[in-house]
Amino acid sequence: MSGSDATGDAGNRGDAGNPARAVRDEDAFDVPAVADWLREHAAPAFAEVVAGEPEVRQFPGGASNLTYLLRYPAGDLILRRPPVGTKAKSAHDMRREHDIQAALHPVFPLVPRMVAFCDDHDVLGPDGRGSDFYVMERVDGVIPRRDLPFDLTPEQTGSLCETAYDVLVRLHSVDVEAAGLAGLGRGEGYVARQVAGWTDRFARARTDDTGDWSAITGWLAAEQPPDVAARLIHNDFRFDNLVLADRGDGPRVVGVLDWEMATVGDPLMDLGGALAYWVQADDDEFFQGFRRQPSSAPGMWTRAEIVRWYCDRMGFDMTPERWRFYEVFGLFRLAVIAQQIWYRYVHGQTHNEAYAVFGPAVGYLESRCRRILGEVAGDAAGTAG
Repeated sequence: MSGSDATGDAGNRGDAGNPARAVRDEDAFDVPAVADWLREHAAPAFAEVVAGEPEVRQFPGGASNLTYLLRYPAGDLILRRPPVGTKAKSAHDMRREHDIQAALHPVFPLVPRMVAFCDDHDVLGPDGRGSDFYVMERVDGVIPRRDLPFDLTPEQTGSLCETAYDVLVRLHSVDVEAAGLAGLGRGEGYVARQVAGWTDRFARARTDDTGDWSAITGWLAAEQPPDVAARLIHNDFRFDNLVLADRGDGPRVVGVLDWEMATVGDPLMDLGGALAYWVQADDDEFFQGFRRQPSSAPGMWTRAEIVRWYCDRMGFDMTPERWRFYEVFGLFRLAVIAQQIWYRYVHGQTHNEAYAVFGPAVGYLESRCRRILGEVAGDAAGTAG
């Protein structure tokens, strides 16, 4: 249920953890043209890598943007592009994604190095199949998917969870002025813009089977908290957007991927979005079926434990009642992402059968939001009584 893509692997050249596959016909591009362009435009540090012509494979993740492995004799690179035929530039802005990472790498080195950005659509292919794209280095490591890629005790798993969310704290502590990224922010009103923006996206992606979300969107509009001081936020922070490696002292994060939605805004909104994907051990069977990260492994923290730990580290005063807004918004935002992909599938804009489950997922997320709002109503009734 996400737009996640991954670029790491186990070992230098293997694909364990995120096996690259043959390129889907609908996602193919002009490989010789890309190879020629890279030989002319790649950053000097990668000149030797791009000297030949790559074997191209495609990573199976990537419901939003597409990610390819360029396997050169001298090393591996990653190419990112929007889906073929995509017109919504704001949702697939390759230049923005490239430039954020290029600026962030010097102050947050868990970001991969950029190789080149291309806005000549003819390079990828003619007849409207081309688009902007960029190429970056491949980070050596393993992407944690449904299960942990390491044999860990529950205590070690808990330490890994802390390590991962410490990365989020470090990101939210980046000096955006020093990184040259302050321009990403639009000033006060981040929460209001997010609620209005995602509500509008949802309305434009409705299909005949979309439920009635008006009570949920109305509650979000009415219950908005004031903005927390703006920080650099990832907006898609999950274990399967991290690259892990074990250098002998236990697994640690060596890369953070998928900066498509990064911006300057409210860090608590970022945390709420991250935890919408967090399927813990006591969640119901349906939600367990959508788990894409090892969040239910013995020793992993619960959502409540993560919220308490994070807020303590960041110095935020948080109560369960205050957290409800961020929880509901995160679930709603995830539902919008799933609905947008479901819309493309229903209307034949993609034929990837992996997207056939996104419609039921939207309905499930609606029920989760309604259940939380029911708890709010119950609390209010109890107070009134």
